[in-house]
Amino acid sequence: MARGSSQGSPLACAGSEILKGTKMNKQVGELLQQMLETELGGVKIYETALQCVVNEDLKEEWTKYLEQTKKHVGIMHDIFGKVGLAEEDTPGRMVVRHIGESLVGAMKLAQQRGEPAAAELVACECVVFAETKDHLNWELLGKCAEEAEGDVSVVLSEACDEVEEEEDEHIYHSKGWCRELWIQSLGMDAVLPPPEEQKHVKTAIGAARAEQAREEMV
Repeated sequence: MARGSSQGSPLACAGSEILKGTKMNKQVGELLQQMLETELGGVKIYETALQCVVNEDLKEEWTKYLEQTKKHVGIMHDIFGKVGLAEEDTPGRMVVRHIGESLVGAMKLAQQRGEPAAAELVACECVVFAETKDHLNWELLGKCAEEAEGDVSVVLSEACDEVEEEEDEHIYHSKGWCRELWIQSLGMDAVLPPPEEQKHVKTAIGAARAEQAREEMV
């Protein structure tokens, strides 16, 4: 069932050419459908995670990520309009929605147990799960942008350029928070905020170096 319309898009013809035809190009459309659903689900995940948060620094971080994720929803809608792709509930998109709803449900279940620190840790894990999919989505779209031609390549590249650093921060910082909160729960000395945040990490290499440096920060 279509959930939106992109009639009248100046790039509709170009979008049809790149998104339809071969199996690979059909998968570009599927990727975009899943990306939009991931961002929509991400908003709900961060809203729920903020209900579980205890650490004030993490609350500030997730509040920022929530606003950025809302912006990413808008960017996805812009892509759909510019390439002439209508929203559709594909099987893959429905699976993404189910996973997102399951993560929200897991956080609510943790809240019901009445242990704030445990609920916060579950929320952090759920954020990492969600951001892992989200980060992969944008990485794949970047590769699609490299293979696309003309206006479609420009549309996809501009969107990736706008989102890339934010998505990198989301995944690497969230992993750091999850690790340090687990370390704290195990009764060991944790680095909070995590080294990834203190060092403003936005690359895989930077995240690895930050984790290696944590022993000096304890």
